[in-house]
Amino acid sequence: MTTPPTPQAYQQQPAPQQAYQQPQGYYTSPIPLRPATLGDAIASEWTKIRSVRSTMWTLGVMTALLLVIGVLAAVAVSASDAGMNETPVLSLGFFGVLLGTICVITLGVMTIASEYGTGMIRTTLTACPSRGRVLGAKALVFFLLTFVLTTVMTSVVALIQSSMLDAASPSGEEWLRATVGVSLYVATLGLLALAVGALIRHSAGAITIMIGVVLLPLVLAIFMFASSLSTLQEKLLEYSIPNQLSVFYDNSVTSSGGPSGWQPLWILLVVTAVAMGGAYLSMNQRDV
Repeated sequence: MTTPPTPQAYQQQPAPQQAYQQPQGYYTSPIPLRPATLGDAIASEWTKIRSVRSTMWTLGVMTALLLVIGVLAAVAVSASDAGMNETPVLSLGFFGVLLGTICVITLGVMTIASEYGTGMIRTTLTACPSRGRVLGAKALVFFLLTFVLTTVMTSVVALIQSSMLDAASPSGEEWLRATVGVSLYVATLGLLALAVGALIRHSAGAITIMIGVVLLPLVLAIFMFASSLSTLQEKLLEYSIPNQLSVFYDNSVTSSGGPSGWQPLWILLVVTAVAMGGAYLSMNQRDV
């Protein structure tokens, strides 16, 4: 007599396990995975700053201002009967440089503030989590680009003015301050704008603040007519950005006192270093 099957006999037997085989056709990158370095951050920032249209527009306008205004000033003086007397011939480049600083300020702010506006900063910090490294790479690329371009243009304008005007030949010290000194000052002013952009994180607001820093002290000093404000008026004139810039051309707007020689550059370097330190702390403590 046949015994009936037990209930366990009707249970489905498990299928035999097969060894897992990795799918074929997957791409393996030959580039080794490694953390981003300062060189990688600099290469990334150089690619970004030279590929956006804002860089071409701002630096293009700055170049045009330096060249056109510098040549027009030389033409106007050459066509007039008044001679240069004791006025340094290179001081005619001051007007174009002063207007060109607005372009440098704009680019300095947009170098970092525009990334906060578009959200690109998230991608940047994902690729390079070290925020100090990102800020340092931006500052280095921007400073070198601005300094080199300003040095070239101020040198060209100075050569044109010296050849067009019948005046005393500038000394080596005057050439150095009117080209390299001015370019260092303008590039450092752009770094200050970059630091303000990192603190404010808003392009229009940071540009407005920087234009106020450049023009407001001089404007306030002009309208201080009270004798009780004469001391404050003198200090505002002496330490305003336009006057400090004119010191490099030996053409200060104040008769006595105030910074002289290379002192305006050292003053601006200290202010910019403090602002950059604040920008570094802000980037580390605040979310994107």
